[in-house]
Amino acid sequence: MYELAIIAVIVLFVIAARQQKRLNRVEADLVALRKSYEEGARPVVAAVEAASTPSISELAEPLSAKEPVEAGEAAPPETDDAIEDADGPWGKTAVAAKVEAEEIATAPVPEIATAPVPEKARRDIETALGTRWAVWVGGVALALGGLFLVRYTIEAGIFGPRVRLTMAALFGMLLVAAGEFVRRRGWKVPVAGAAAAYIPAILTAAGAFTLFGAVFAAHAVYGFLGAASAFFLLGIIAVATIVAALVHGQALAGIGLLGALATPALVSSQSPNAWALFGYLAIVLVAAAIIARMRRWRFLISAVFVGTGIWTLLYLGTVPVQAPMVVTVFSAVVLAVLVFIWLSGPADEDEKADLVSIIPAFFTGVTALFMFVLASASPWQPAFIVAMMLVAAFWRPASVATLHAAGIVTVLASIQMMPVFDLYAGWSAGPVMIDGVARMVRGGLTLPVSLFLGLLFLAAGFVAARRHLLRSPWLSATWVFWAVSVPLMLLVSSWVTFGNIDQDYLRAGVALLLCIGFVAAAEWLARAEQPPLAGGAAVSCALAGATAAALLFLHMGFGSGMTTVLAGAFAVVPALATRHRSYPVLGWLSVAALVTVLARVAFDPTIVGAEFLSRTPVFNWLLPGYGVPALAFGFAAWQLARTTAGRPRLIMEAGSALFALLTVAMLVRHAMHGGVISSGAPTLAEQAIYTLIALGAGGILISLDMRSPSSVLRIGSLAAGVVSALFICGQHFIALNPLVTDESTGRIPVFNLLFLAYLLPAVAAFALAWYARGKRPKWYSAMLALLGALLAFAYATLSVRRLFKGEYIAWWSGMEQVETYSYSALWLAMGVVLLVAGVRFGSQVLRIASAALISIAVLKVFLFDMSELEGVLRALSFIGLGGVLIGIGLFYQRLLTRSAAAGRSEV
Repeated sequence: MYELAIIAVIVLFVIAARQQKRLNRVEADLVALRKSYEEGARPVVAAVEAASTPSISELAEPLSAKEPVEAGEAAPPETDDAIEDADGPWGKTAVAAKVEAEEIATAPVPEIATAPVPEKARRDIETALGTRWAVWVGGVALALGGLFLVRYTIEAGIFGPRVRLTMAALFGMLLVAAGEFVRRRGWKVPVAGAAAAYIPAILTAAGAFTLFGAVFAAHAVYGFLGAASAFFLLGIIAVATIVAALVHGQALAGIGLLGALATPALVSSQSPNAWALFGYLAIVLVAAAIIARMRRWRFLISAVFVGTGIWTLLYLGTVPVQAPMVVTVFSAVVLAVLVFIWLSGPADEDEKADLVSIIPAFFTGVTALFMFVLASASPWQPAFIVAMMLVAAFWRPASVATLHAAGIVTVLASIQMMPVFDLYAGWSAGPVMIDGVARMVRGGLTLPVSLFLGLLFLAAGFVAARRHLLRSPWLSATWVFWAVSVPLMLLVSSWVTFGNIDQDYLRAGVALLLCIGFVAAAEWLARAEQPPLAGGAAVSCALAGATAAALLFLHMGFGSGMTTVLAGAFAVVPALATRHRSYPVLGWLSVAALVTVLARVAFDPTIVGAEFLSRTPVFNWLLPGYGVPALAFGFAAWQLARTTAGRPRLIMEAGSALFALLTVAMLVRHAMHGGVISSGAPTLAEQAIYTLIALGAGGILISLDMRSPSSVLRIGSLAAGVVSALFICGQHFIALNPLVTDESTGRIPVFNLLFLAYLLPAVAAFALAWYARGKRPKWYSAMLALLGALLAFAYATLSVRRLFKGEYIAWWSGMEQVETYSYSALWLAMGVVLLVAGVRFGSQVLRIASAALISIAVLKVFLFDMSELEGVLRALSFIGLGGVLIGIGLFYQRLLTRSAAAGRSEV
């Protein structure tokens, strides 16, 4: 193996010597060609073309067809000899040569006859094997050769361990020296596709790999080196390899970084030192960051951030006794490297978000969140990390990812502080109950830390927002978002954890101060806009925070009933503000108040709690709890219609209509259930009132829409009719039908449950159908007319049933022959009445309903009465049916005759 390694090295040097000669010829031709262009000496150009050296096209081909330089990589500095000191595919000389070739190709000398340059250089198998594969395999062979040489000497017993390790180290240094020698002798391959096989870098990587193996064997196998010495030597080799990447390219830097990050895992100690570990990681981080910044190598800086971040999390998660201060200091170093090394570019680059900053932001944020729940850590240590993240984002706008990470970490920590969400009670001290109130005794966010972070986000957020307001509106809005979100979230967590959930005047005062502060900040930002008072994204975020703070003030400072009433009334405030500021967000703030009230009544429909709700009909908390928001939403819609209008106005109109219906419905339910609105399923009487309310609301919305056209009113009126139809079909006819439930219909003959549940809704449906004609689609009026007919049919039929059965009319109580005959006669009479009404009012729907009802009667007579009735009742049934049908025929004939005489059609 040793002989093979020597032969491989000799072959490499022979190839290098041959390539050097060819490069010298290329250099001479390039100099002569450039001189001829500058002096306009065409004979010189002709002489160059006729020479036996490679032609211009051959020179241009490798320069133009070379594989592109990797994105983000910069060239090493030039040496004295621009051609001989080529630094490989990442070298500055290659870039300069390419620029020179482009200048030559665009020079104004049109009479040079050259062969056309192909678009893509031909890559045959000879080029691939001779330039790339041979070099890569050769480099791997050299690295393995060094290891195999050590193994051979061990197996043969030729040398002792110290001599073997010394030989391996010397062989590694020889490879590194060979790489530097080849680089300084001007190694550059002008062959398409050969740039990826940069021989000096491969020799240096093989040498570094051999040195890593020798030092590790000296420590782990033979014990010649202690943990500290091995750690120091491996670190030196790794950092030196990273530094060598300045002249050998990013691939070598990656190898060095891999070795550097693996060193702490390769070297173990009986007494691990956290300061030594993170001090070493800090050195590696700084060295790699400097190299990456000089060359703009994004992959290298990303890799080192990922590697050090993983080491930090492994330390926190696996070491039994952590040193939080060390982690805090290292997190500050990571952020400092991001700000002062990687993002130390020009001011114009600072305004663009840098994707690399996401990596340190993520790992630093997770570290801080972990330390917030770490029992051995003081809450001030992760708070310091969060503060450093804010400073990083404030100092370098490109690192805006650290702002998001800081905000998310603080919010999550505040949520974890709440007793309900204490997911880490096993790791931290967690909350304990003192006098019935949860108190955090250790770990998590304390009140001083919460106050510090809240004020820090407030100050930094609004100052940064003002600074970026004109240049980057969305960055400004981002700062404002976290400036309002974090203090509000900290206030809520403090309220839930330490305060009185029912009423907390102290925190209500803090919420009110935040509301006033946010409004003042919004005005401060708005006056700095161009044009002023435009109400951009940053101002909108500040006003949204003010609205949230105001609603929190109401929740913290007032009882349940007053909170609902005042939250509904608050919708008027943003609407009135539109008289002075035309900010688009103001209307949506009224919508936010509407959504808040909806959430409250959904959580507690009784407004004040079932045990505190008075049983007095109408005059109880339900009236202001639903009525005041209905009036406030209506006023807000009216005000918005005269200022900003838009979708918020339509939503407020819909909210006003909804709460008006809810007011009546809840009062009805309260009165009919004796002051209890959660007593179970509604009765038919209660449902009949809801149906009448829905039908009446449909008519009111149509009337309002005719006076002040609105899509919300138009759609709302249609929705009211459809909801009424669903109520009638699902509840009146099926679920709550007295035939099914055997509910008492009442003792009074006429004004009973059937009158309330069927006749009155039928009249209301007919009235709404008539009123909607010409104002709503035809299907809407037709649907309501049909529902009215069905309700009237049900009322008449059930009334006959009640006449024979009394108060309870369940279907399982049977049916007598006279009752059976009565239904046939009733349905025929109703059919005739509907026919006359349809002709009188010109309603095709009524005429169709008449035909359907008479058809049902015909089927009943032939299919049911024929078998069930006996004697005179059977005869009367058929005689009556025949007479009615003949009468209908005569009626239609006479009607058609009159129509023909008048020259028009009535049907």
